[in-house]
Amino acid sequence: MAVTEFRGVANHAAVATPDRGRGWRRWRLSAITPASRYYWLRLLLQNPAALASLGLVLLIFLMAVLAPIVAPHEPNFVDPAVRLQAPSADHVFGTDDLGRDVFSRVVYGARISLLVGVSVMVGATVMGSLIGLVAGFYRRLDTLLMRVMDGLEAFPSILLAIAIMATLGPATRNVIVALSVVYTPNIARLVRGTTLMNKHQPYVESARAIGMRDFPIMRRYIFMNSLSPLIVQGTFVVAFGILAEASLSFLGAGVPPETPTWGSMVSSGQPRLQQAWWVSVFPGALLVATVLATNLSGDGLRDALDPRTRKR
Repeated sequence: MAVTEFRGVANHAAVATPDRGRGWRRWRLSAITPASRYYWLRLLLQNPAALASLGLVLLIFLMAVLAPIVAPHEPNFVDPAVRLQAPSADHVFGTDDLGRDVFSRVVYGARISLLVGVSVMVGATVMGSLIGLVAGFYRRLDTLLMRVMDGLEAFPSILLAIAIMATLGPATRNVIVALSVVYTPNIARLVRGTTLMNKHQPYVESARAIGMRDFPIMRRYIFMNSLSPLIVQGTFVVAFGILAEASLSFLGAGVPPETPTWGSMVSSGQPRLQQAWWVSVFPGALLVATVLATNLSGDGLRDALDPRTRKR
């Protein structure tokens, strides 16, 4: 009898806690029910496209952080003896018209693109959130603030960015400022919409009834309930910022010419596209892959954070 009971306990433990990696992963994911606050993580992990996109974004981020280790050459080292050399063992992506290693410049260019994309997302989110909260919470300021946002949106984004860059001058920080101003109206409209929806909820009325001030209400109850759509929109702003920075660099209105960026590399290789295609193709391909992966990651987050998925 004692032996039988011991075997039963052992078998039950083996079923409850699987020892294989795949079985453990499935058991852990299945334990996260739709009622859990981490159910969005389960939905995200079950999305192969989102996982692959996040992995690619993480790989590019690590490549940018470890650029001095990953890059085999200095990005601005000029060697006329190997100019316009095709991809080879010494130069994986070939060389440009000055003999600079294209792969090293692509790796260092990832730093500028990711720095601009993330910084623009942070700047636009901070400014847009403040404007959207104030406009949605105080009806007297709504018309004034939203008409200013409408005025900014009336201009095409790239033309407005070029106009701001022409005023500030070519510099990385000026690119961040210009693009943050360009994408602030999108964030402001999103936060304003969620503020108008949430400020009439019962929990906000209860907070007002107990004498809570406006700023704590906006910070604790309205803004925190706007985080899900704001996070999703932030991923798209990162992609738009990377693409806009490349466009400005391609037009010569972005960062200084000596700084390697994907847009400037595509622009410099365009006149010799038939003779040396690798100068433009490799940075352009990495630019497309980064923007596409960021957008797919945003789509995955949107699907995971959508409350309607809990009812499916």
